[in-house]
Amino acid sequence: MKEIRGDAKTIRQLLSGNKYAIDYYQREYKWETKQVQELLEDLTGKFLNDFDPSHEPEAIENYGHYFLGSIIVSQKEIKKFIIDGQQRLTTLSLLLIFLHNLQKDRPDQVKLDDLIFSERHRKKSFNLDVEERNACMEALFNNVPFDDTEQPESVKNIVARYGDIKKYFPQDFTQEALPYFIDWLIENVHIVEITAYSDEDAYTIFETMNDRGLSLTPTDMLKGYLLANINDEAKKLQANQLWKKRVSELIEFGKDEEADAIKTWLRSQYAQTIRERKKGAVPGDFDRISTEFHRWVRDHKSDIGLNRSVDFVRFIERDFAFYTRQYLRLREASISLAPGLEKVFYNAQYGFTLQYPLLLAPLNPDDDPGIINQKIRLVASFLDILLARRLWNFRMINYNTMQYAMFVVMRDIRGKHLLNL
Repeated sequence: MKEIRGDAKTIRQLLSGNKYAIDYYQREYKWETKQVQELLEDLTGKFLNDFDPSHEPEAIENYGHYFLGSIIVSQKEIKKFIIDGQQRLTTLSLLLIFLHNLQKDRPDQVKLDDLIFSERHRKKSFNLDVEERNACMEALFNNVPFDDTEQPESVKNIVARYGDIKKYFPQDFTQEALPYFIDWLIENVHIVEITAYSDEDAYTIFETMNDRGLSLTPTDMLKGYLLANINDEAKKLQANQLWKKRVSELIEFGKDEEADAIKTWLRSQYAQTIRERKKGAVPGDFDRISTEFHRWVRDHKSDIGLNRSVDFVRFIERDFAFYTRQYLRLREASISLAPGLEKVFYNAQYGFTLQYPLLLAPLNPDDDPGIINQKIRLVASFLDILLARRLWNFRMINYNTMQYAMFVVMRDIRGKHLLNL
C-alpha cells in the first residue's frame, strides 16, 4: 500500500481549489428528505448555541465546531475521485448553492463562488464535477427552473433535495444570522479527508472502515443498556426476542425506521424541554432524544421510572412494544389511506413529520383499541385543520417554524383522557 493521508479540513479548505469526481460505477445520489432535515437541524442547532447578533464577525472563531464525518478519495492527477462520502459532499454543495442564492442581494454577503466552482483555462466547472449533473447544478446555481424529466436518478434526487433545503432551512436565518452562519459553516465545520493514491488502496480503506467491526447504532446501545439491567435471565431472553422482532419489522418497513420509532416514542412520552432559539441555549430533552436517545435514557432513568429490573422489563415488553407498534401503524397510514386514519395520510402529504410524536402523545398502553383510534383521529383532525389554515393564510409549516409549537401541544396532551383532549 502506498502513502495514505488523513487530514481534518474545514469546508473552505476541502472545497477551495479542489476538484472532486465520481467514477461511473459509483452508486447514485440517494439522500432523502429525512437526511437533509437532520443535517440542517444539526448544523443550525449547533450554530445557534453560540450565536448572538451583537457579536462581531470575528467572534465566530470561538464558536463551537461540528464534525461532518470522513470521506475517502483516490487521488488521480489534479482530480480526487470520491470512493466514500459523495452523499455528504453532494448535499453540502447544494447547501452552498442555496446559501449563495439566498444572500445574493445582500451587501454583507460571504463569497462562496470558489467553494462551488472554479475556472481553469477560462472554463468554469463545479468543484464536485460530475458530467451528467452539471446542467442541473448550473440551473440551481443560476436560480432558474430545471426540467428533470427523463433525467438519471441522481439528478432527480438533486433537484428534490435542493427543494428540501429551500423548504426546511430556517426562515429566521434570512436576517442578521445568515452571514454569521455561512462563515461558521465554512470555517468551523470539519471533514476528515482520507487520501489514497490508487483505487485499490482507497477501496481497501473503505472496506476496512465498513466491514471490520460494525459500529453499534444508538438502537443497539439502548437495547444493550436496557437488557443489562434485567437480572432474570429468562426475562432478559424474552425481552431480547421481542426487541429483535419489533426492530426487524420496522427495518423491513424502511431504513432508519427503528431509530425514528424510538425517538418518536421517547419524545411523545417523556420530553419536557426543548432548546430555545437564543444565545447560550442548551439542547433540551426533545433535541437530545433526536441525536443521542440511548444516552438520554441512561441519564434520565429515574425520571422515566427505570429503577429496578422489573421496570426495565416493563419498559421493553409494554412501552417499547406498544409505542413502536402504534408508530408503525401511523407510518403505514401515512403511505396509503387506512379507514379511520385518513387525516394521517393527508398530513403526511405535506411532509409534516412532526405529526407522529403528537399522535402518540395521548396514547396509553392500557387504552383499548377503540380509544386509541379515537385519540389518533382527534389529534390528526386538529393537525389537518391547523395545516390547512396556515397554508391558506400563506404561513409556513416547515419543521423549524412549527417545532416549538408542536412540542408544547405534544407535552400538553400527553397521556390525556379522551374527554380532556
